[in-house]
Amino acid sequence: MKNESKKPDQVVFNDQEGKYDAALKPYATNLGAPAIKIDDITTWKNNNVHKVNHHFKTKFETLKKEYQAMMDTFEYNNLIYSAKFSFEPVIGELYHLYRAKNGDSFLSIISPAECSWDFIGSFSLTTDKLWERVESETPTD
Repeated sequence: MKNESKKPDQVVFNDQEGKYDAALKPYATNLGAPAIKIDDITTWKNNNVHKVNHHFKTKFETLKKEYQAMMDTFEYNNLIYSAKFSFEPVIGELYHLYRAKNGDSFLSIISPAECSWDFIGSFSLTTDKLWERVESETPTD
């Protein structure tokens, strides 16, 4: 057995590096050092959790609205592309979708003010070949 001199507990000596390194420790090394107190970060955490939750809720609501708008566009496009029409629609022009008495839908250039058909909505064809709903005046009685 080697005869090593054991340092007292209050002496901070690094045996591996062979030097005193009390000043390098991230914690108190003697009884005279200030007490280590853990900060109470509960308020900070609660405030930030609330902010993060609000951020995610807002983002979720935005995504939900975008999804609903996309699904509405899909439904309109599905309805129009399955409707009857015997002309090639021009991009940017206004067309009107109606429901026939037999329940089938058809696309027309005749505005709702000029007819008494069952009006579904007005649409315009985009350059992406998507139909976008256009707010138009409905016929007045």
